[in-house]
Amino acid sequence: MKKRLVAEGLGSLMLVAVVVGSGIMAENLSQGNDAIALLGNSLATGAILVVLILIFGPISGAHFNPAVTLAFLIRTEIDFRTACAYWPVQIIGAVLGTILAHHMFELPLIDASTRVRYGIAQWSAEIVATFGLVMTIFGCIRFRPESVAYAVGLFISAGYWFTSSTSFANPAVTIGRTLTDTFSGIAPADAPYFIVAQLIGAGLAAWLGGWLFSEDLETD
Repeated sequence: MKKRLVAEGLGSLMLVAVVVGSGIMAENLSQGNDAIALLGNSLATGAILVVLILIFGPISGAHFNPAVTLAFLIRTEIDFRTACAYWPVQIIGAVLGTILAHHMFELPLIDASTRVRYGIAQWSAEIVATFGLVMTIFGCIRFRPESVAYAVGLFISAGYWFTSSTSFANPAVTIGRTLTDTFSGIAPADAPYFIVAQLIGAGLAAWLGGWLFSEDLETD
């Protein structure tokens, strides 16, 4: 269990450090062009997800995401004790990832975000993003397990662009991003709505994926 928790914590830390750090770098270099900044942010995030899943997947399953862990719990593919151990480690890792990114760019280590991300459109986008992420994971595990890392990285990179919320799809990452008043941040008051939407999306995917990707593939 110790190695699994270290993998989840370190993976979450590295993921958020890249999300926040690449957002800072993109914002610094884009000269106010949000499209260019988002492109840099999305490419870096997708790339690091591939790497992290490849190296930590064999140890912990590479969740780095309380919503993903919840989906595996709903499908009884992990036990409740493991899920309860994963969740705080993922959140702590995400917070430390933001602190690390700020340290590397000589910013205050914690700086609460003022970036408003609020409204039913963005909440719906988070349901869609998390639903799609979890379906991607379960579909690949069922049919193409060797492709999980690449599919997840590609989905999240795409999600930055096709969702109005820019596809957080991760409660731990959402919490980490409340602590950065930079390009990737989210105001702390807006985060709970995102997290609820993410958990709804994960639950829906766990339910539908359990049926759609079952061993019985009869076409009726």
